[in-house]
Amino acid sequence: MKSLFRVITKTDAITVTKQDGTQIQKATIVLQEVGGKYEDSFAATMLGNAATILLYPGDVMWASLRFSSREHQGQHFQDVTLQDFIKFNR
Repeated sequence: MKSLFRVITKTDAITVTKQDGTQIQKATIVLQEVGGKYEDSFAATMLGNAATILLYPGDVMWASLRFSSREHQGQHFQDVTLQDFIKFNR
């Protein structure tokens, strides 16, 4: 999904260890489609260097979100990952 979003909130980046033993930066961002206060919003994971970029509530960005699902111990989960983005200056 590619759309224009407004940043609602973003967590600070943390370092996590991947299954192969390497470390990566990770943060969570909540984005809302531009258009009004009742537009759809999404919580997405930011990985790598993107997780360390400073973003603030109200920032506007064009973003590409990737949706995937996985099964773990008989339960299904949906993952949303921020693939790429372009931040517009205020």
